[in-house]
Amino acid sequence: YHVTMDNEIPYNVLGNKQDGPSYRGPSNSKAGGFGGGGGGGIARGEWHSVQGGESGWATPDPVDSNLIWSTASGSGSVGGIVIRFDERARTGHQVEVAPIGTGGHPAGEVRYRFIWDAPLHISPHDRNKVYVGSQHVHQTTDGGRSWQVISPDLTLNDRSRMGVSGGLTPDNIGVEYAGVIFSIAESPAQAGIIWAGTNDGLVQVTTDGGRNWTNVTRNIPNLPPWGTINTIEASRYDANTAYIAVDFHQVNGRDPHLYKTTDLGRTWRLIVNGIPRSPLSYTNAIAEDPVRRGLLYAGTENALYVSFNDGELWQPLQNNLPHAPVYDIQVQEHFHDLVLATYGRGFWIMDDITPLRQLTPEVIAQNAYLFAPRAAYRFRSREGAVGVANDPTVGQNPPYGASIHYWLKSAPRGPVTLEIQDGSGRTVRTLRPSGQPGINRVYWDLQGEPTRQVRARTKPLYADWVQLGEDGTRPMLGMGTLSILTPPGRYTVRLTVDGQTFTQPLELRKDPNSGGTEQEIQQQIPLLTEIYNDVNGVADMLNTIEVVRAQLQGLSRLLPGDGLADVRTAATELERKFIAVEENLVQLKLTGGGQDGVRWPGGLGSKLTGLAGKIANSDWGPTTQAGEAHQELRQRVQTYRGQLDQLLQQDLPAFNRTLQQRNVQGIIVADGAR
Repeated sequence: YHVTMDNEIPYNVLGNKQDGPSYRGPSNSKAGGFGGGGGGGIARGEWHSVQGGESGWATPDPVDSNLIWSTASGSGSVGGIVIRFDERARTGHQVEVAPIGTGGHPAGEVRYRFIWDAPLHISPHDRNKVYVGSQHVHQTTDGGRSWQVISPDLTLNDRSRMGVSGGLTPDNIGVEYAGVIFSIAESPAQAGIIWAGTNDGLVQVTTDGGRNWTNVTRNIPNLPPWGTINTIEASRYDANTAYIAVDFHQVNGRDPHLYKTTDLGRTWRLIVNGIPRSPLSYTNAIAEDPVRRGLLYAGTENALYVSFNDGELWQPLQNNLPHAPVYDIQVQEHFHDLVLATYGRGFWIMDDITPLRQLTPEVIAQNAYLFAPRAAYRFRSREGAVGVANDPTVGQNPPYGASIHYWLKSAPRGPVTLEIQDGSGRTVRTLRPSGQPGINRVYWDLQGEPTRQVRARTKPLYADWVQLGEDGTRPMLGMGTLSILTPPGRYTVRLTVDGQTFTQPLELRKDPNSGGTEQEIQQQIPLLTEIYNDVNGVADMLNTIEVVRAQLQGLSRLLPGDGLADVRTAATELERKFIAVEENLVQLKLTGGGQDGVRWPGGLGSKLTGLAGKIANSDWGPTTQAGEAHQELRQRVQTYRGQLDQLLQQDLPAFNRTLQQRNVQGIIVADGAR
């Protein structure tokens, strides 16, 4: 029914679930994948109850996210339960307004008519001031230990609609109560301006904190009776401005009803242009963007919409969102994410809406444009909750890294290039993303350029059944690439499209929960860079050896007759010498089948990348042992480099002279040329 977020890094999502309590879970579990936030997903066990119930709210304190206000139905009291939950202790204090049970009573028999979806709102000006709604607005300033009524009955108070629900088995649990306040919002722009909307079609406002209220419903043009004021969004930009979403489906009104006032409700305008009429177009929610004035989001019973001009025109913002009821819309302000509560399809997050805020007519008129990116976090992996592989409730983590957006008016003539440059202007990564017209998004995984790739051109030792690819190569098993996770700091994104260049600054931040310090991360970089260079050195040696070995094997197959048997023998002997060097660099028996990776020791390349992974696995500085281990491995690199140089400078030229002397066409080269 609702969704809220806290301000943790990464933030948590809170809300309620039908037939269960309210829950809290991470927007990013940081489980799995190098760096964090990888493929591990958000397991069911990452979520836990914050008490409350299936239909209410779970609203964290804006300063102390360990304090959560929950509302719900249940426990005999049905509507009106308010719980002040302490996340640290995982316990709650029940502080409801009227703790006498109301289950089984029709609305007309109870003192306070709390619907099971009763609104709860924390004042944007005073975190200790919390509002809830029955037919009155109630306020506490002491953590729920006492409540004050700050309004008269703001509903129609139509007693004819407050009897027993009827039917063979009456169901008086607060769900169907008429004459209740359904939404409350205090203006972020001015303290004391409080809006209240009811489920019997009324909109009321006070400008003095509740001492005097004005019914502004009659000022709303062509508003049918008995609508539910699902959402009131008080503008942060102007104290006199507010938006409402009204739902009439319970009286069979299916059209969208979104309204805006700029004069405290004295006049209203219907703002639904662009939302198609259908049986599922009635409106549940409207939200104002906290950064760009006039950027609005709206949720209907089957879609999400966006308006760039304060509601004058709406257009779909569906993307891969299921066509489900959108009941609540919130913007997580620190991460600039759009967070939704959908009825029946769970919580959904649109990561990083910063390009929507920057998409102006001036931008659209340009052939290309690079949007200013949000700051990126260098999240590190953490151990997640235990789960099962086929759990259908597993959520998706956001893609890891920095999200970069650019606009293309039309398909470019040539390739699109994105470069990431560090503070010195050095390019640390080059990406070649899509050239699709419109807004494009690409994620930089915060890694530098990978080391050079190795392609095997020969079969594994003792495994003739392994086939080479059509290009005569195969992956070199046991020798992966290495990238360095770039340190926190300020970077520049450089976009090049058809000769035009655009730049934007990008801030990369440390994971605040990872341990270690930025200074220790910086201590990793020189050592990781040395290992990176050594891995490149090993890769170059392997590629050189594989080129030579492939030629020697090919030559042996092509040599005719027995008259050149001595040449074949020399070729075999020379290849054996190259193998003697190569098998120190990589395990040549690996086939990729079964568990052959544990049958034989890894080569120098895998030991170097393994050491780099251990150093870069956290934000702590490298240990003395890591430095010593690298010196040992570096010495081996130099030793094998010397052995290979001798083969290339002495043995291979001597063999080529033999070929020339025996009139064998061609020579064996070490650079891949034929």
